[in-house]
Amino acid sequence: MNQLLIFAFLFFIGCVMGWGIELFYRRFLSKNNPERKWINPGFLIGPWLPIYGSGLCGMYLISDFIMANDMTGIRWADTLIILVFMALVMTVIELVAGLFFTRFFHVSLWDYSNERFNFKGVICLKFSLIWGVLGCFYYFVINPYVLDGIIWLSQHLTFSFFIGAFFGVFGVDVGYSMQIVNKMRRFAEEKEVKIHYEEFKANLAGWREEQEEKARFLMVLRSSQPLRESLEWYIGLHNKRGREGDDK
Repeated sequence: MNQLLIFAFLFFIGCVMGWGIELFYRRFLSKNNPERKWINPGFLIGPWLPIYGSGLCGMYLISDFIMANDMTGIRWADTLIILVFMALVMTVIELVAGLFFTRFFHVSLWDYSNERFNFKGVICLKFSLIWGVLGCFYYFVINPYVLDGIIWLSQHLTFSFFIGAFFGVFGVDVGYSMQIVNKMRRFAEEKEVKIHYEEFKANLAGWREEQEEKARFLMVLRSSQPLRESLEWYIGLHNKRGREGDDK
């Protein structure tokens, strides 16, 4: 089967599954959501997270490499090797994506600054270990089903039209969302600030409640005031909280 179709299939599955994982994590486990609200994760509108799609493709490549090469034969040692490989590939993907948005758009999509052993707030030891554990779970539990899915796809190539439709909608979503991020970049460069995306979304949701506006799950940055005014308000609130923290 065409390798491009395989990776398109894996990217699609990873994007959607990752979105579901993040959705439930933010709803039930995240310390940044004490109100336990449903929050649409990521900077895109639809139910997909590209970093997980890229991660699944990376995990598939690592699994394929491991299965093609001899391991130690010792279960705990093999598991440790797989954990390290999976943690590395996911951490590198997270590092590249985090630095790209921070450097070129002055937007921090996530922030690990409060975690120990972090690097510029975009990766940290805690989540690298979590990625490794998830990678082991993928290798031992999910990967066989992924291989079955690829076999099924090879026998039902009409499904490729569905994947094509996904990438069409996904591409429109990326284009629209990048326009918004570009507006945020211009604002951040003008004000010489960095925008913490998740914090901005949470604060904007709180502002909507105060204004008795309708809550939004998908178009989370839409409000009755222009984006620039929302950013002005957010930066003022962020700086105020920073000063209050320094006074304590």
